[in-house]
Amino acid sequence: MVNQNTYDDIAQDFKYWEDPSDEYRDNEGTLLPLWRFSFEKAKKLAVTSLCWNPKYRDLFAVSFGSYDFMKQGNGMILFYSLKNPSFPEHIFETDSGVMCLDVHPEHPYMVAVGFYDGSVGVYNVQKKDGPVHRCTAKNGKHTDPVWQVRWQKDDLENNHNFYSISSDGRIAHWTILKNELTFQDVIKLALPDAPAEGPDGTKISTIGCGTAFDFHRKNDYLFVVGTEEGKIHTCSKAYSSQFLDSMDAHNMAVYKVRWNPYHPDIYVTCSADWTVKIWERGTKSASDKNESGDSSAKKPLFTFDLNNSVGDVAWAPFSSTVFAAVTADGKLFVYDLNVNKYEPLCEQMVAQKKKTKLTHLEFNPVYPMVIVGDDRGTVTSCKLSPNLRKQPKEKKGVAAPDPAAREQAEIAKLDKILLMVRDPPEGKN
Repeated sequence: MVNQNTYDDIAQDFKYWEDPSDEYRDNEGTLLPLWRFSFEKAKKLAVTSLCWNPKYRDLFAVSFGSYDFMKQGNGMILFYSLKNPSFPEHIFETDSGVMCLDVHPEHPYMVAVGFYDGSVGVYNVQKKDGPVHRCTAKNGKHTDPVWQVRWQKDDLENNHNFYSISSDGRIAHWTILKNELTFQDVIKLALPDAPAEGPDGTKISTIGCGTAFDFHRKNDYLFVVGTEEGKIHTCSKAYSSQFLDSMDAHNMAVYKVRWNPYHPDIYVTCSADWTVKIWERGTKSASDKNESGDSSAKKPLFTFDLNNSVGDVAWAPFSSTVFAAVTADGKLFVYDLNVNKYEPLCEQMVAQKKKTKLTHLEFNPVYPMVIVGDDRGTVTSCKLSPNLRKQPKEKKGVAAPDPAAREQAEIAKLDKILLMVRDPPEGKN
C-alpha cells in the first residue's frame, strides 16, 4: 500500500491517461513512460529476456546476463509486479549468466531457463531455492550459450517439455520425466553450402549458429529458426535431418523471429543488420520462380531500416498489423501496417542514459502497455497512446464479436494489406 501511494500518479496514468493530442496528430502516437524497474544487484547486467506471466497479468519475469563474452559472471532471474515497482517479488541468483527464460503457459510457477554455459534448467517459483532441474555435461548440455527456450504442450503422457536453441547448432527437446530432465536433439543446423576443408582435404560440415526460433501458432510441429549467419530455416519436428525451407534473410545475425498472433503464414524477423523484415511462409515472388528452383532469393513482404542494430521485435496481441521493435541506440519503434506501410507511427527514446542499448521488449497480453529491457539491468514500462492501438470500432447496441470472428477480421485486415505488396499475377502490369 505504501508503494501504491508513493507511485500513485503513475498508477493513475496507467489506468486513465489517454494522450489528448492524438486527435490532432496525423495518425502518429506517443509512449508514456510509466514505472522503471531496477534492482541494485542487477545493475551491471543486461536484460536478456522478458516474459509476462500467463495467469497474473501484472507479473513478469526478467532474466539477466551479459552479452559481452569477455565479461561473464553470475546471472539473475527476477519477478516483478506492477503493483510494487521498487522491489522484485522473487529473486533467484545463478552461477552463470541467464540468457533466456519462458514461463509455462498453463503452470505459471514453472520457468524454463537457458544459461550462458550451455545448460538449461527449470525453476519452480513456489520453491524459493535453486532450479528444480538443471542439465549437466552428462545429459545433453549445449556447448555454447542457449539463446532461447520455449515451452510446448504437454506430451501424450502429460510430461512437461520444452525446446532450446544454442549457437552450437543444436535444437534440443527436453522432457521432464518423473524427476529428471531427458533430452533429444531435434535438428542440427549444418551449413550444407559451405563445408570447411581440413588440411588433408577432408570435408567438415560447418555448423550454423542458432540464435532464435518460434513455433507456429496452429501447427505446433512447424517452427522457424534464425541463425547468426542471417539465414531463416523452416523446420518440422518430424524431419530432423533437413529443413523444409531455407533462405538468406539478413546480412548479419538474426536476433528474433516471431509468428504473427493472428495470421498463420506471416512472421517477422529482426537483425543486427539494422532491419526488421516481414515474411510470408511458402510463397515465392515472381523473380524467384527461376528454372533452378532456388528459393534462397525469397523477397520479404516488407523491409524497415531502423538505422541501428535491432535487438528485438514483437507483434501486438490486440492487432494483426501492429508491431514494435527496439534498437541499440535506445529507441522504441511502433508500426501499424494498416495506417502506414513505410514509416513508424512512433519513434521514441526510451533509454534514460546515453549509450544505453535496448535489448528486449514484450507487450502485455491485456493492458495497452509494453515493457522494455536495456543493457544496464533496467526494465521500463510504457503505455501506448490511442493512435498506437487502434481496433475496429464496436457499433452501439451490437454485441462484441466472438474471438473466432475477431480473429477472422484481423486476418482479413492483414490480407488486404498484403494483396497490395504481393507480386501481381503474371500477365498484368
